Amino acid sequence: MKIGLVTGGSRGLGKSMAIHLAKKGYNIVLTYKSAKEKANEVVNEIKAVGQDAIALQLDTSDVSSLDGFISNVKSSIQTNWQSDKIDLLVNNAGIGTYATMSDTSVEQFDELMNIHVKSPFFLTQKLLSTIKDGGNIVNISSGLTRFSLMGYGAYAMMKGAVEIMTKYFAVELGNRQITVNTIAPGAIETDFGGGAVRDNAEVNQYIASQTVLGRVGQSDDIGAALAQIVSNECHWLNGQRVELSGGMYL
Repeated sequence: MKIGLVTGGSRGLGKSMAIHLAKKGYNIVLTYKSAKEKANEVVNEIKAVGQDAIALQLDTSDVSSLDGFISNVKSSIQTNWQSDKIDLLVNNAGIGTYATMSDTSVEQFDELMNIHVKSPFFLTQKLLSTIKDGGNIVNISSGLTRFSLMGYGAYAMMKGAVEIMTKYFAVELGNRQITVNTIAPGAIETDFGGGAVRDNAEVNQYIASQTVLGRVGQSDDIGAALAQIVSNECHWLNGQRVELSGGMYL
């Protein structure tokens, strides 16, 4: 039995990741901020494919809540699966904030920093003794660290920090055979950032026209790839940024 922890697993990419991991034999701990009902729906979908799952509340904008959350994780995996270790951590939870660099407020900047940098850093740090030797950590970045789109500067800055964080955790955890990698999705049809890519036909068509494979990404393009990246066959992949964008802006 393997156990994976996926933050932000109640919808979008996190939901797809959790389900694809379950299909590969993982029991899943997934987190939600407020959508408990949707998180429980994902739990039921995972159970339908033959694995077990639990949903725990976590607000990644509140870094002070991490200790209580980790205590909850430890007690939950012990109670449900008689285990004191997890095999995989996926730092996925995030928000999309649209604001030019000129207009980004201190409040917006701090929220992005807390959710995308501070929480993944300290959640990983505080879970290190709970992650099995030989396990995996995957952080979620964005295609926006390679190409630039107006209005996403502060968000992309945070994801740049995530990519550097990945390399340094990989260096420090190599002696435990724990791999640490970054996935960088391109534009995906989800409700992320208000659902613009999914719901705005002009935006969708424009992105498709700028993508070599001729379409916008789907959640399962990312979830399926993540499940493969953390498999034993890919364990030699370490400290890397893997862009999953269908060839956007090549």
